[in-house]
Amino acid sequence: MLDWFTSTTLGKMIATFFISMLPIVELRAGLPYGIALGLDYWTALGCAVLGNLLPAPFIILFIRQIFAWLRKKNAKLDRWITKQEHKASLKSEVVNQYGPIGLCLLVAIPLPGTGAWTGALVAALMDMRLRRALPSIILGVLIAAGIMTAVTYGVIHIV
Repeated sequence: MLDWFTSTTLGKMIATFFISMLPIVELRAGLPYGIALGLDYWTALGCAVLGNLLPAPFIILFIRQIFAWLRKKNAKLDRWITKQEHKASLKSEVVNQYGPIGLCLLVAIPLPGTGAWTGALVAALMDMRLRRALPSIILGVLIAAGIMTAVTYGVIHIV
């Protein structure tokens, strides 16, 4: 079964899509993975961007309700959620200062602790409306994709 994900074009596309959907690694791992598997650039880019963006509107719309429900279920989850909210509030300073441009920059920097998941969480906790937050997140993901393309193809060297 796992061989199918690396031996067929559809499998490679699905793997790229789902890796890009994961928190923390997001497009930063999905795009280079798709390219490394042999997908042509535009296919890998499309799968990675779509996978990275898919969770964002759901996070913006529903994360507060999900957090409230999880808090009721378990004290350990309550502590974990409080920690995540605190991390997001630290990142919200740039959004408070620069608004949608700050949100775009938060998403665009391809480092752990940034990205579409973090941007969507920050937007949700700041009560940003979807129609205001989503364009900034989309633009940030596209900028991150450009940076990761440059890194993947060796245009930008890290360390």
